[in-house]
Amino acid sequence: MRTPVRPALVVIAHGSRDPRHAATVHALVRRVRSLRPGLRVATGFLDFDVPSVHGVLESLATEGVRDVVALPLLLTRAFHAKADVPAVLRDAPPRLRIRQAEVLGPSPLLLAALERRLRAAGVARADRPSTGVVLASAGSTDPEAIAVIADIARKWRQTGWLAVRPAFASAGSPAGFPRTEEAVRELRSLGCDRVAVAPYVLAPGFLPDRIARGARDADADVLADVLGAAPEVARVVLERYDGVSDVVSDGGTGVCRRSAAGALWLSAEFPAPLRGAALAQLASRSPLS
Repeated sequence: MRTPVRPALVVIAHGSRDPRHAATVHALVRRVRSLRPGLRVATGFLDFDVPSVHGVLESLATEGVRDVVALPLLLTRAFHAKADVPAVLRDAPPRLRIRQAEVLGPSPLLLAALERRLRAAGVARADRPSTGVVLASAGSTDPEAIAVIADIARKWRQTGWLAVRPAFASAGSPAGFPRTEEAVRELRSLGCDRVAVAPYVLAPGFLPDRIARGARDADADVLADVLGAAPEVARVVLERYDGVSDVVSDGGTGVCRRSAAGALWLSAEFPAPLRGAALAQLASRSPLS
C-alpha cells in the first residue's frame, strides 16, 4: 500500500518594493519548514518580488507535482484574498489540483504572537491593567476584514488590557478606525498610563513604517515589532495547510464564520470617572461593546 503524498504548500505573499518584506517572508517560510521536515514548501509573490506565484506553479507542474495547497500569507480576507489570489490560481497549469487555504487570521495563535512582540518590547503581564493597546493594522475597506479586526481587539481586551483600540495605517476607514497616532492620543486622553502600539502586520514595508511613524509622532510608550517569523505565525501557516490538505482527496472545503463587534473595549477596571467620557467621545465614530 502506497503512502499518500502530501500536497505541496505554496505560500503566496503580497510582495513589496521594500527588501525587508521578502526577507521576512523567507524567514517565516524557513521556520515553517523547520516545523514540518519533509513538507515541500515554496514561496511566490503577487507583485514586486520574485518568484511570481505563476512561476512557482509552473515549476511545480514541470517537476510532476499534482496536488498543491495555496496559502495566502494574509491576515484578513480582504481584496487580495478574494480577488487577486483566486485570479492568479485560475491561470495555474491545468495539470495541478489546487486548493486555496484560508488566510491566517483570525487565530488565537496570532494573538499569542502579538503578546510575544509586546513582551520583547518591554511590556510585562503586570502592566496590562494600566496599559492601553493600539492594534495597528494595514487597513481595509472590506466589511468582513474590518469586522475581524474589531473582533480581535474585543477578544484581546478580555485578556486584561485596560483598553484596546483598533487603528488603520491606510487612509479612510469606513468603520471610523483612527490612524495610529490618533489612537495613541485617544487612549492617552482616556486615562491610560501607558500606551503600546502592536502592529498587526506580517512584514516591514510602507504601511508598517507609517504605523511606526504614527507611534513615534504621538509619543507612544512602546512600539512592538511586526509579527514576522514568530513561531506562532508559522504554526498558523501549518494549521491552515492541514485544514485543506486533509481534504484534498475528497474535495472538502472549510468555512470560517466571523462576527462583527465594536471598536473600543474598556476593562471593568477602567477608571469609572473616565468611562462615561470615553464612551461619549467615541460613540459617534464607532460601535462600542
